[in-house]
Amino acid sequence: MPKFLLSAVLSMFVCASAQADGAVPLDQWRKERIERLTSETGWLTLVGLYWLKPGDNTFGRAAGNRVVLDHPSLAATAGTFTVKNGTVTFTTQPGATVTHDGKPVTSIAMTPDTAGEPTTLASGSLRFFVIERVGKLGVRVRDVDHPARKHFQGIEYFPPSDDWIISARFEPYPPGRRIPILNILGMTDQMVTPGAVVFTKNGREYRLDTILEAPDDQELFVMFADATTARETYGAGRFMYIPMPRDGRVTIDFNRAYNPPCAFNEFATCPLPPAQNRLALRVDAGEKKYTAAH
Repeated sequence: MPKFLLSAVLSMFVCASAQADGAVPLDQWRKERIERLTSETGWLTLVGLYWLKPGDNTFGRAAGNRVVLDHPSLAATAGTFTVKNGTVTFTTQPGATVTHDGKPVTSIAMTPDTAGEPTTLASGSLRFFVIERVGKLGVRVRDVDHPARKHFQGIEYFPPSDDWIISARFEPYPPGRRIPILNILGMTDQMVTPGAVVFTKNGREYRLDTILEAPDDQELFVMFADATTARETYGAGRFMYIPMPRDGRVTIDFNRAYNPPCAFNEFATCPLPPAQNRLALRVDAGEKKYTAAH
C-alpha cells in the first residue's frame, strides 16, 4: 500500500471524534467523498472540455471535426452539436452508435447542467453532456475507464484535529448581495453572498465570505486560500461547505476542507477564492495536495 494512502486510511480510523455537532463523522464524510470522486460521474473520469460555436459543431475522432477527441470509443464523426438561440441539439452521424439511457439516438435536445440533470449521451466508455458557464455552452466528456479512475490511490490528509472545528460569528449582508468570482478559465460570475463568517484563531480574527449556490440550499459554500496553498495544498485553494447559521453562529470544520475538481484534472471550471478569502493563516487541516498515481 502506498505510504500516503496508508496515512489516509490510518487517519480515517482515528478521526471519528473530529466532527462538528450534527455532522456525520469525519471518517464517513471522507469515505463518501472518495466514493463520489471514484464513481462513473466523478472528477477522475474527465477527458475533455470543448466550447461550442453558434451553428454546427461536428464531433468525433477525425481531425476534420470542429470538436476532436481522439478516442477509440468514438466514430470518425459521431455526430453534430447544433447551437441555436441558446439551445443545443445533438444529431448522430449515420452509422455511428450514440445512445441515451441505453437507447440509440438519432437527434436529441441537450439539457445543460445549469438546468438540472444534464442530458448525457454515451459512445463506448465515453459519456458526454453540455455545460453552461457564464453564458458559454460547452461539451464535457467523461471516460468511465479513465486510468486516473482505475488507478486512483487515495488522498493524503492533515491529521484531524478538534482545534480546527471553530465556532464563528455570522455577519449577514443585505439580501441579494453579489460578489465577482473568477474561475480557473478566466471567466467571472456574480455569485450571491449572504454574509461572512468571522472566527478567531491564535488570538487573531479572520473572516471569509460565503456563497449561496441556490436559494433553497441548506449549506453555505466557502472558497479559501491560506499559508499552505501551493505548498502542502492545491495551488488554487480549497473548498468547504458549512451549515447555515443559527442564532448568528456557525460551526466551521476545516478538517473537511477539500480539493477542488481542478486538482484532479484540467477539464473542470473551478471558481477561485476571492481576494478577501485569502487567509494569512496556516490551515493545516483537511486535504493535502493531490498526487496522481504513476
